[in-house]
Amino acid sequence: MSENQNLAIQGSIKIAGDTPTMRLFSLLELIASQDKQFSLQDLVDSTDLPKPTVHRMLQQLESSNMLTRDTDGRHYCVGGRLRRLAEDLLFNDTKYGARHAVLRALGNELGESCNLTGLSGNEVLYLDRVETEAPLRFYLRPGSKVPVHCSASGKVLLAQMTPAQRRRLLENVPFEIYTKNTIQTLDELEKEIEKVKEQGYAFDNEEFLPGLFCVAVLVPRANGSRSNMAVATQAPIMRMTAEKALASLPALQRAAQALMKIEAQLDENN
Repeated sequence: MSENQNLAIQGSIKIAGDTPTMRLFSLLELIASQDKQFSLQDLVDSTDLPKPTVHRMLQQLESSNMLTRDTDGRHYCVGGRLRRLAEDLLFNDTKYGARHAVLRALGNELGESCNLTGLSGNEVLYLDRVETEAPLRFYLRPGSKVPVHCSASGKVLLAQMTPAQRRRLLENVPFEIYTKNTIQTLDELEKEIEKVKEQGYAFDNEEFLPGLFCVAVLVPRANGSRSNMAVATQAPIMRMTAEKALASLPALQRAAQALMKIEAQLDENN
């Protein structure tokens, strides 16, 4: 079954709203729920709107840089303005204080720097971070981005996707080599992802920065849907070995569960 058929089978989704602006917002909500690129016809098949109306709405969203056209000229993907809006919401939402308290407690327990991350396109975005007090450390501030292919957090986030979804995301992205351990091809990354899916965690063994070791786990969603959050700890290799990273997994998993509960509770209250 093709992707277009999959999208069409979802049925006629009502694009609600009392004003043109609210209907545009409703269409954006539908677009954001898709895990694939889409065409004008895909949206026509999936909504209760006539084709000229959908075409006009897509033109408005494209002209405002909320959406952008793919290289084939037919399919659309998220534009820079919409991506920045999503990132700002992740940074500034009301969950920040509760999340940070969990991250701070994790850092105190492990004695190392810890971070909370999410995917932003084909990069990993640092949503929050606490630094170790140890004199030797690697400083990365919230808002920093690192390539997904050489990030422990990136690997656990990618592991939720199908191989086809990962390929669409990464097939045109150059796998820049940062160290001798950097994963260099999509096929090599797929083999690593299979290990991550079996293990439930991922390592960054000096793959992005020489001398830095990192371990990450997924922050699951209470409803079982795909998550866009991972929690990790990292340290110089003189303090963090694979054995020590594995010993930190129970603390990371407890933090992941606490973060999951925060997300679920606040979602219920909204």
